[in-house]
Amino acid sequence: MNKLIIQKKIQFNCFLFMLSVFMASCVSNKKIAYFQDIQTINKAKLDSAVIFTEPIIQTDDILSISIFTLNPQSGAVVNQAASAPLLGGNSATTSVQQQSTGFLVDKNGEVELALIGKIKVAGLTTYQARELVREKVSIFFKEPTVQLRFANFKVSVLGEVNAPSTYTLPNEKVSILDALSLAGDLTIYGRRENVLIVRDNEGKKEFARLDLNSSNIFNSPFYYLRQNDVVYVEPNKRKVSASNSAQIQTIGVIASVISVIVLAISNFK
Repeated sequence: MNKLIIQKKIQFNCFLFMLSVFMASCVSNKKIAYFQDIQTINKAKLDSAVIFTEPIIQTDDILSISIFTLNPQSGAVVNQAASAPLLGGNSATTSVQQQSTGFLVDKNGEVELALIGKIKVAGLTTYQARELVREKVSIFFKEPTVQLRFANFKVSVLGEVNAPSTYTLPNEKVSILDALSLAGDLTIYGRRENVLIVRDNEGKKEFARLDLNSSNIFNSPFYYLRQNDVVYVEPNKRKVSASNSAQIQTIGVIASVISVIVLAISNFK
């Protein structure tokens, strides 16, 4: 009789162990697929999707400015200041800090170019700043060509993604989907319906929540990211359940081992 009871206990412990494993592996597809309502949206809604606007240059940004003239040596004099390394952001594949080269926008919103002097660029788009620099350079050089872009356009992606890091990008047109792609997409435990965006707008923090399960994301002013935006993906309840399941599995294994030992001792007697 005692042996039968012990065997039933062992079977029950094994059942609990298999049940905990099964529950931890169960994931609803309804919370994984992106843009689940994409089949039902109409053309009018698509046409109203947010339009990309160029980001605004702010203080402490680093700009890559290259000036080309008919005399290459003359342009080299202006560009040489950009060859000095400045502490910038991180590459698109690592979170280790590295050095960036470019012209730092100082606290007055100005960059200083050799021979040209200080030019106020804060508050301008890169296109507006490029035209302003071209205008200033034209005083000294004939028919100059100016290239200007962000050298430290970076976004940080944190939380339940496969590769959390800070990413420095060569392109200033970056969407939330681009950033998540760089970070290797969300893990199975990421909350797709509540992705947080933290934005620094002239010293003030702005917050937004985006639902990746809905096509409404395309209408959000936070769909396109700005430099220094932070994307945070919260863990869902399954993350907590998975942690608890690991503990339950451990307890189940220990209980099973103990039951087997007890049964062996009973048989020996």
